[in-house]
Amino acid sequence: MNTPKVVIIEGSPRRYGNSTKLAFIAEKGAKDMGCLTEIIWISDYEIKPCIGCVSDDIMACKYPCVIRDDFNKIAEKLISSDGIILSTPIYWYMVPGHVKILLDRMTSLENMLLHNGKSLLDGKVAAFIATGNDAGTSTTISYLMDVFNSYGCHIPAWALAYHHSYEDVLNNGPAVIDSYNIGINVCRLSKILKEERDPWYTFNVDFDELRKYTESEISKLKMSPLEERVARANGGK
Repeated sequence: MNTPKVVIIEGSPRRYGNSTKLAFIAEKGAKDMGCLTEIIWISDYEIKPCIGCVSDDIMACKYPCVIRDDFNKIAEKLISSDGIILSTPIYWYMVPGHVKILLDRMTSLENMLLHNGKSLLDGKVAAFIATGNDAGTSTTISYLMDVFNSYGCHIPAWALAYHHSYEDVLNNGPAVIDSYNIGINVCRLSKILKEERDPWYTFNVDFDELRKYTESEISKLKMSPLEERVARANGGK
């Protein structure tokens, strides 16, 4: 089996900051688990805002993206990866604007589901690191999990690490350990899923069959009127 590759997206322009430090910790975990790694520094690339093709014509949104900038260079790296770790600072309780722009532009990869039946991120493994001075880390990570799962990515166990303090993150033992485990677990699940070729989303759905199945199962249940449910909740029969 070919060695899985984990791409680490670093969202901070400060290469000496806390999110960068944890990105390196996660990278070491992935390397120690036997994966190839690459760090992408978003600040090295010109990525213009999404222009909303998908809202004019859902089929107009596709890869390669029609906007002429550096996005497709990053997209190529993501497509060829098996796992993705996004490490980001918190700017006003959420990802910085340039990270959000990247996420918006990645719609072109997910929307290939409509062109060839499979998101170009389908089946990849994703995990997340967020650091900030005060608040917003858990909200940001929850948001990123929603987005990447909607892209078609798998979220493994222990897929998050965070730090909200002015202090050096390397003094935060739990954040360091969590980041290392992110690297390990993204690599481990990538190895398990690497040979999987079938798409995880299907349009091959028979709505009538599903409706009939559900109605049949519901009909087998004992119908409980509201009065009966209230009585049962209050200790009656």
